[in-house]
Amino acid sequence: MFKKFINFYKTSSPIAPLQVSEEEKTKLYKKLRFQAFLAGTIGYSLYYVCRTSLNVVKKPILDSGALDATQLGIIGSSLLFAYAIGKFVNGFLADYSNIKRFMATGLAISAVANLLMGVLGMASGAVISSAVLFIAMSIMWAINGWSQAMGSPPAVIALSRWYPLNKRGTYYGFFSASHNIGEFFSFLFVGSLVATAGWQWGFFGSTIAGVLGVIFIIFFMHDTPESKGLPSINVLANEGEKKSTDNQSVKDVQKLALRTPAVWILALASAFMYISRYAINGWGVLYLQEAKGFDLVDATQIISVNALLGIIGTVFSGWISDRFFKGSRNIPALFAGVLNTIGLTLFVYGGNSWFVNVLSMILFGIAVGVLISFLGGLMAVDVVPRNATGAALGVVGMASYAAAGIQDVVSGALIDAGKTVVDGVTTYDFSTAAIFWIAASIISFMLPILNWRRKVQE
Repeated sequence: MFKKFINFYKTSSPIAPLQVSEEEKTKLYKKLRFQAFLAGTIGYSLYYVCRTSLNVVKKPILDSGALDATQLGIIGSSLLFAYAIGKFVNGFLADYSNIKRFMATGLAISAVANLLMGVLGMASGAVISSAVLFIAMSIMWAINGWSQAMGSPPAVIALSRWYPLNKRGTYYGFFSASHNIGEFFSFLFVGSLVATAGWQWGFFGSTIAGVLGVIFIIFFMHDTPESKGLPSINVLANEGEKKSTDNQSVKDVQKLALRTPAVWILALASAFMYISRYAINGWGVLYLQEAKGFDLVDATQIISVNALLGIIGTVFSGWISDRFFKGSRNIPALFAGVLNTIGLTLFVYGGNSWFVNVLSMILFGIAVGVLISFLGGLMAVDVVPRNATGAALGVVGMASYAAAGIQDVVSGALIDAGKTVVDGVTTYDFSTAAIFWIAASIISFMLPILNWRRKVQE
């Protein structure tokens, strides 16, 4: 039974080569690679809806008295810590896997976790106590975190298996827009459900999105060209013979990736970037409501601008670096890091003007879009062999989400520490948390400078 389970998730075996003309092979290859790209991008955007639903409902949960900010921070961090470990483990496993089955399974588990979060919410108060709700939600959100870590590695491996090196940056940039599409859809769709039907329905809406994503992945994701009767990507893309690392075992090449200092530097840079990123995604809506007086609808709309504009950053980041910087991401990453800090500072200290807050999210969103693409994966993928893609992503993902989880706990504690109650009215002081967020953003764009002499892996 266990062997059958392992075989079900193993990389597909090659089938007999198709006996068709070269023109028909090329046509089929381009069709299948685009479908794989589309499945990875749309599928992972719906992963994000299932991941960010908690961020939208924090204020209604606080208002209901079901949980406090520290408890919400711990619940949020349970996803991020599980995700950090899961990114490392699942990144390594994904290099060996049938990426269609691997990715669909993760999203199915995530959809079920969201469904159960909604059910727990419905049972809170009258049926279960606050303490039980906190423990149950922490466990369920940790399960969601592990399953979420089954999304990005197979989607990026699909790009590595199906796209040539000279197009990888461009399509990786397009794929990275899935983060922002998912966040934008979550803030608007889930936010609207919460505003009209209650916070529990935010989780039910995410469940529906997850189910749709599973169906899309099953129908349009493809494992390898060889499993479709096509030649390897090296032949299809005219990249010549396989390199020496392509003939080594996956395990040996993964060990090589782990011994590459540049990967760990990028992992650390991404970690600090994720602190600032998840500060906005996790606490931005609450910050606008408590510190600036916006209502839930306006707050979610302002934060959603960050996700929407991030699409511009991600879509053009890879293309610009491929087209104008010969595949180097260094200068665009530095520029985006500085812009990220400027946008975050404007958001914190720019006052209560709707226009200024939207502007801050435009700057922040574009910058984070670029950084998610570069620091969050592409720059690490660039410095390791193709068959260690999942391992490189695992190292970066582990560091990024461990830092994001620490951020959630620290931010929640700092926000609770600044809580005051006067005449029954509770207010929150975000000043210390804001300094923490901005400092992390500054460190994140300085670290990659150490890698500027590192060449892209050919």
